Amino acid sequence: MTTPYNPLDKLNLGKSVVQALLGQDARAMAGIGETRGAGVYAIYYTGSFPAYEPVASRNRDRVFGEPIYVGKAIPKGGRKGGITTDMSKGTALQDRLRQHAASIEQAENLELGDFYYRCLVVDAIWIPLGENMVIETFRPIWNGVIDGFGNKDPGNRRVAQYLSSWDALHPGRLFARKLAAGFTTPESVRAKLANYVAGLSVLLIREQDDEDGVG
Repeated sequence: MTTPYNPLDKLNLGKSVVQALLGQDARAMAGIGETRGAGVYAIYYTGSFPAYEPVASRNRDRVFGEPIYVGKAIPKGGRKGGITTDMSKGTALQDRLRQHAASIEQAENLELGDFYYRCLVVDAIWIPLGENMVIETFRPIWNGVIDGFGNKDPGNRRVAQYLSSWDALHPGRLFARKLAAGFTTPESVRAKLANYVAGLSVLLIREQDDEDGVG
């Protein structure tokens, strides 16, 4: 029996956000201008960092076929349950993208000129669904196997607060200097990424990390 198409099904609503995001022009992160509103975004890498070649090769020549990171920018009050009726107001997307640009600029082995982004202003109720659907569609490596890119300054270091995989592989971010190294090393992160590219699931990689004591 054929199931009737339901445009209001959660899966179809999520796919519509993905399609709308991919329909946006890609812009250089080196020149983030006035971007009004809140919503979802995708960041693309085109550079020559060896571990990212499988991703970068799909994005060069302005193809932008595989994001390296996907995120959301929630309007002020959104995390506390507030409802904003006009998603075109505010600077949530602009502020979040500029935070990411600063992280990339501070990294010692990345160049901001190698990064591009797409963003889409989305009604608040659909922002989490849209982000999740884009992540599930592309499984970006900075969302899964190399975690920590989206971290913000944690303030004073807390007990057992260590460098993320991203900061171990890309040293230089200012707030990361106050964090302990832990067990995570650039070599261990590259090994995780190689396993991921080879088809090993993120869940199995994390289970191996737990057994090896790698954070």
